Amino acid sequence: MKALFDTPESKDIQKNQPLAVRMRPQNLSEFVGQQHILGADKTLRKMIEQDRIPSLIFYGPPGCGKTALASVIARHTKSHFHHLNAVTATVADVREVIALAEQRLKETGKKTILFLDEIAHFNKLQQDALMKDVEEGTIILVGATTHNPYYYINTPLLSRSMVYQFNPLSDEDIKVILKRALVDKERGLGNFNVEIVDEILDYIAKISEGDARRALNIFESAVLSASNGRKEKVKVSPDFVKDVAQNKIVGYDRDEDQHYDTISAFIKSMRGSDPDAALYWLAKMIVGGEDPRFIARRMVIFASEDIGNADPQALSVATGCSYAVDVVGMPEARIILSQTAIYLATAPKSNSSYTAIESAIETIKKEKITEVPEHLTKKGQKKYLYPHDYPGHYVPQKYLPLDKKFYFPSDAGYEKRIKFFMNHIERLKKEYEKRNQKGNTGEKKIP
Repeated sequence: MKALFDTPESKDIQKNQPLAVRMRPQNLSEFVGQQHILGADKTLRKMIEQDRIPSLIFYGPPGCGKTALASVIARHTKSHFHHLNAVTATVADVREVIALAEQRLKETGKKTILFLDEIAHFNKLQQDALMKDVEEGTIILVGATTHNPYYYINTPLLSRSMVYQFNPLSDEDIKVILKRALVDKERGLGNFNVEIVDEILDYIAKISEGDARRALNIFESAVLSASNGRKEKVKVSPDFVKDVAQNKIVGYDRDEDQHYDTISAFIKSMRGSDPDAALYWLAKMIVGGEDPRFIARRMVIFASEDIGNADPQALSVATGCSYAVDVVGMPEARIILSQTAIYLATAPKSNSSYTAIESAIETIKKEKITEVPEHLTKKGQKKYLYPHDYPGHYVPQKYLPLDKKFYFPSDAGYEKRIKFFMNHIERLKKEYEKRNQKGNTGEKKIP
């Protein structure tokens, strides 16, 4: 089985490998970032140093060090190290590794670590093939994934592993890695006679979004293209690097954490009446390739849930946006989304409509359902008081036998007028009650 890492059992790193592969750390002292799990006093670091590796799941965005840490483990451990990529591997490949591990453990007592890259790409049955041998210790599983393991990895397999979340690298972390690559003559670019100012390193770090692999790929391309085999010192200009880098890649997935976290930030920003924050998260979704119809639908929900009758026009604006986005399409739809997001963020807020229906539904679910009052039924129409026959188009009568209130209008926007109207209705009810008590209304009794 072909080795991925420069382990004691493998050949020297080939010079034609990408810089990102050549510059993988060879030990923990070379590892950059992830101090929240690899700091001097952290458990994971101690387990690696003591070569007491349990089954592990590494979870985080691309280029943050998951595979790099696996390469450190491969170099450090006395266990045999196998690598498989779940994108291309099969259950037969897994069983082959397990069979070799069993044989190795019986004959030499040597343990086997299986590094399974992109483990989330294994389906349920493929993951099930690992569980027995992971539990019995035939293999030690080290899995890496950019997908949330709590969604994509079987719970029984997770319960047999320790999950560590990796964060995007900071700009300073990226710069440390780039500077190291620039001076390293054995694995890096130290043999190239180039001059690169800090401004360029800052730029590469910024557009890489915490992805060391992307940063090193851009860096390598810029240096190789600028030097072009020349012996004299070459100064790499910022414009040259920008040309090499082309467009910035936005880390965004349309069906996982980035998707849900970003739409959550977008909604919360509008709820918090911050149009600038709402526009920022909207822009991230647009650049990341989010479906504009999904964004529009969420704004329709928001208009009713978080604004409601504080500004009844908000729902019309949002539904109009949804229709327009569907008709116009991208890229022009971004303008419609922007206009609507700004309107919703700056509209008065009230969740009274939301809390009202939630309260009513809860009552229906938990309490005995009352019968419809007779005067409100088709058969009891003769007892029904028709409001338009009365002054002000109102006459009090029982519409709900229960003594319940669900809707409590706020003092925000148009709901302030609704609250005033409801208070006015309450006053009218009391007046009718007084007149009925005196028996001088000359009107039908209130049902």
